[in-house]
Amino acid sequence: MATALGRWQGLSVHSWIKIAIIGAAFWWVFHAELTRVVGRWLSDPSWSHGFLIPLFSLYFLHQRREDLLGLVPRPNYLGLLSLSAAIAFYLFNVVSPSGYAYFRALSIVAALGSICLLLGGWRLLRFAGLPVLYLLFAIPLPQRYYVAITMPMRELAATVAAALLNLTRSVETSVTGVIIDIVYLGKPLEPSLNVAEACSGMRLLMAFLALGVAMAYLHERPFWQRSVLLLSAVPIAICCNVIRVTVTGFIYVFIHPQYTHGLYHDLLGIAMLPLAFGLHGALAWFMASLFIEEGQPVEQALIIKRRGPETV
Repeated sequence: MATALGRWQGLSVHSWIKIAIIGAAFWWVFHAELTRVVGRWLSDPSWSHGFLIPLFSLYFLHQRREDLLGLVPRPNYLGLLSLSAAIAFYLFNVVSPSGYAYFRALSIVAALGSICLLLGGWRLLRFAGLPVLYLLFAIPLPQRYYVAITMPMRELAATVAAALLNLTRSVETSVTGVIIDIVYLGKPLEPSLNVAEACSGMRLLMAFLALGVAMAYLHERPFWQRSVLLLSAVPIAICCNVIRVTVTGFIYVFIHPQYTHGLYHDLLGIAMLPLAFGLHGALAWFMASLFIEEGQPVEQALIIKRRGPETV
């Protein structure tokens, strides 16, 4: 670690001054939107993972430090053109009555990529492109799109949970959208079980997608295995959320409704994280154990034959 820090500290004073000036200018232009995004991370639990995303991006850059520090800068003025376009697009969405808040946040990411292209050319963008794009996971989706994505997930979780509850003889359920009406021992339970927005699994999905990209980027695996691990984040997150809602339903019926909300509800959601990681790790182990890429060294099994008794 000391060596790594020494390499970063080996940058010239001129380089650090340039970084400071660019950083200050970047903050001056985009500080209002950056403040708004961070405020959303603080106020909305569904996007609280946003604080970790920039740290992961910096870690990705740190992993490529040798390439970055050994890079010969070749400025590309196409970056200046794209940077001007990103700033103009940002200002348009700030001052225009038809401006779109989500586009303002996207403009920040586009501006970062443009700065990389302007200062270091395509090679710098090659090394810094993924860390910059990774910041998209920290940008909250517009509410209408968020609802459009979460509603089918909530309805799926409600349908599966109700079907599993119906497998018990003493329980009868019916589903209306995201509301599960439950009859236990012939008596309707009130209130009905509502699969709330917090139970949609969107929080787990976004966090797990971000983690999937990080693991695919950092792990030395064939491209197809990285792709499978990344794509598996969606069904794994949905599966874990269905399990969460189903367990909540059984707790609601057979234990007590008080354990289905508040702190208990949040703890059950947190418990889904290690389950998701376990499923993801099991898939990674399965692919590594079952499939052997061409050219990969294979340990030769030693076959020991039992010798018969020697005659004297």
